[in-house]
This record gives sequence, structure tokens and C-alpha cells, in this order.
Amino acid sequence: MPGELVKDSVIIRDPTEASQIYNKGFYGYPLSGGGLEMDLMEAIYLVESARLEVIREDEPISLERLVASASSAHRDFEIKYIVYRDLRSRGYLVKPAGEEFDFRVFPRGGTPNSSHTKNWVSAISERSVFRIAPFMEGMSRSERTRKELLIAIVDEEGDITYYHADRSEPKGVADMSWEGPPVRAAMLEDRVMIFEEASAQRIYDHGFFGKRLGKVLQLSLIEAAYLMEQGRLEVSTIVSGRKVPLDRFKKRALKFQQDFDLRLRAYNDLRSRRLVVKTGFKYGSHFRVYEDDPGRSHARWLVHAVPEDYETIWPEMSRAVRLAHGVKKEILFAWVREDETEYMRLSRVRP
Repeated sequence: MPGELVKDSVIIRDPTEASQIYNKGFYGYPLSGGGLEMDLMEAIYLVESARLEVIREDEPISLERLVASASSAHRDFEIKYIVYRDLRSRGYLVKPAGEEFDFRVFPRGGTPNSSHTKNWVSAISERSVFRIAPFMEGMSRSERTRKELLIAIVDEEGDITYYHADRSEPKGVADMSWEGPPVRAAMLEDRVMIFEEASAQRIYDHGFFGKRLGKVLQLSLIEAAYLMEQGRLEVSTIVSGRKVPLDRFKKRALKFQQDFDLRLRAYNDLRSRRLVVKTGFKYGSHFRVYEDDPGRSHARWLVHAVPEDYETIWPEMSRAVRLAHGVKKEILFAWVREDETEYMRLSRVRP
């Protein structure tokens, strides 16, 4: 079926042929008078499928030349086309989405005339930089339109990994109540110990803080800082017995952990949600998070705290998602800002 290349579009002028192409896949947009206008991506897919021949000045244009024309007109065309082609081959109806996203995808069996868009899709190269701020803005736009956001990452071999991105509001049911005076604790190098057995049990029973070492309770620096902020803990040096003020304690913690303030802010927010928070070191994340008693259940989430201007490479994001999936947990990225902490969930999916 012939189509004419006009600038960066392909026009099928014959009304009967135009109708046939449109009705069998809803390619392009009908023109007044019965023709059909398609963008280059749709046209290339039909040329590759041997359903369309594109001509210019009565001369056929090869697939290679057509791709070259599209690549010069559209940035990252090859990445977007790989994703478009894959979604079409899976039976989805795919249309361009404008500037905010690359594609809008309709549910299987749906059409632009009979159903609403199901997904916004962003097609991204694995070599692209992940930046948290614009990513969260895109997720907000998706939420405002009540559409699911799919991220299609194309690797160097042309394989595609799809991720579903959305916000999460993790909640727990742990007992965080507290009454009475603060508990005394001793500071060692990079951890804090509670030696008095009743005090250790009291701290543990109200939030499952620390780890028992016999009759002693060991607290991490973040746990100790949080408990000091809450008025539940007083810390002294184990050698001199001098009381350590909270600001000095935090300065000391920064020497051991350069991102201590960032982690503490995320930790405080998670604790405010009645969640039990433990180190996620063995899982390659900042925290592993429980809804309640960690002795009776597995951690549901791995949480990684990131600053407001965080950026990284997509292979690092992929590694975090894969690791969490391998241990049957959800990965949450805690976006820590001055006024609030938001949680972005990234999960691998198959469209």
C-alpha cells in the first residue's frame, strides 16, 4: 500500500486504503476527505511489516533511508522505535504521547474510540542518567491523569526491561508509645550500648530498637540519635562517663557516615509511620523495614534514602530492583527534601 513522505509524516491519500490501514490497528490520524496521516514511527513499523511502501517524488524509499530521516528529525528515535515495535508486537495499540511522555498505550482490545489510555510510557536508554526530581515530576503528571507509568529501559543489545513506577505510603502498626524518664546508655566507637537489663528491655519493647547481645542491647548510631531526639535516651561516653549532647553526638556520627543526616531524616519519617526500621546493609540498601515485630515477620520493604538532587545511572536502579525482587521485598526510594519525604516504588513488570 503506497504512502507519500511529506516532511516528517507519511500521507496515504486513497480513502479506501487509508481506511483499511486505520481500521486494522488504528495507525495515524484520519484526514478530512478520507486520507490518513502517520508519523514516521508508525510508517516504519508498517514498512517493516510489509504493509506499506513509502514513496517520495514517485520513487520508493528504502527502510534504511526512512530510518535515517526519522533519526535526523527525532532525538533517540532508535530507542523509542524499539519500544514502540515491542509494544505493538505484544498486541497493544500504541499512540504518540506528545512532549511529556513518549507513548500512550491502550488496554488490549481497546481503541481510541472505545477506551481510555491505560499507560503512559517513557522509552529510555540504559546509558541515560536517572534524575530523581524530573522523574518524580513525571510520576505526578501520570497520577494526575490517573494513568499507570511504565518505564521501558532499552539495553545495548536492544532488549527491553519494563518498570512500573508509583508512589508508596508505607504504614506500620508497631507500638511506639513511651512514658517515663530517658534510659541511660554508653557510647563506644560507632555504636551505643544499654547495659542495664530492664532499661534495655523497655527500649526494645516500645519500637523494637536495637539488637540483643545477651543481656545488653546494642543500638546503631541512627537508632540512638532518634531516641535522643525523642527524649527516650541519654548517652554518655563509656570511658569518662560524660554526657554527650545531641548535636555533638550527630557530629561524631557524621565522621563515621557522611550521609548520616540524610539517613536520619528518612529514618525519622519511617518511624513516624509506626514502622520498624533496621539496617539494610546486607541487602545493599540503607534500611530494611517491617510493619511490626521483626521477630515474627519478614521485612516487607528495602528503603534507600536519596537527596533532593539525586542522580545515578539506570544500571544502579536496575540492580536495586533486581536485588529486592530476589529477596521478595519491595524497593522504595525515599526522596528526602527539606519539608517532606516521599517514597517512590519501582517494580519490574511484564506488559
